Amino acid sequence: MNEDLRVILITGASRGIGRAIALHLAGAGTVLLLNHYDPDPDMAEQTLRDVEAKGAKGKICYFNVADNKEVQSHIDGLQKEWGRIDVLINNAGITRDALLMRMKEEDWDRVMTINLKGVFNCTQAVIRSMVKNKSGKIVNVASVSGVMGNAGQANYAASKAGIIGFTKSVAKEVASRGIQVNAIAPGFIDTEMTAVLPEQVRQEFLRMIPMGRSGQPEEVAELVAFLVSKVSNYITGQVIHISGGMYM
Repeated sequence: MNEDLRVILITGASRGIGRAIALHLAGAGTVLLLNHYDPDPDMAEQTLRDVEAKGAKGKICYFNVADNKEVQSHIDGLQKEWGRIDVLINNAGITRDALLMRMKEEDWDRVMTINLKGVFNCTQAVIRSMVKNKSGKIVNVASVSGVMGNAGQANYAASKAGIIGFTKSVAKEVASRGIQVNAIAPGFIDTEMTAVLPEQVRQEFLRMIPMGRSGQPEEVAELVAFLVSKVSNYITGQVIHISGGMYM
């Protein structure tokens, strides 16, 4: 293992914010481990080609973040292959929106399992190695919904609020070992997830944003890049909002 390489694992890396983060962090001296669980591998393969075109080493990692044993097995293998994981970005997430009165139990469970348990699974799988190495950066992708709440998203908001509490707790546990754990809380970002919303809903969101526009995945990627860089070494346990002022 080349000690000069920086090994970065990004969950949900095939599209949206995860893909933007991968492209932004790609470059000579980086290894991008691109997790996805899409039935169609095309987007992940395209992301791999794009990060390699920027000079990074890349690897597609197909595993279900919600499955503890699967996560542990895959991440153990990755750490043996590359020597360590320096950065973990917990980005994988889904929505299954409905008003609480109509929400199906399976939709509650699936969102909580992927969005929140997935963060637990992946973080637990890398943390022992980071503690041993006395260094590491973890960024968890929460949401403005986890702070403000959002009608029709009780499951999603609860999962993202859970990520915030998880972030603060783990940050306290590992701060003395040279590991920083932070969360970001994006607002209304232009991704595949928001593109399917009816235009009326989109306009309602935009009216809530003082800056009057949606955010771009690349802007979120810039924030993540800051948090995984050396200039953020004295920042931990924080939730940084990137929402155009939707939440202040």
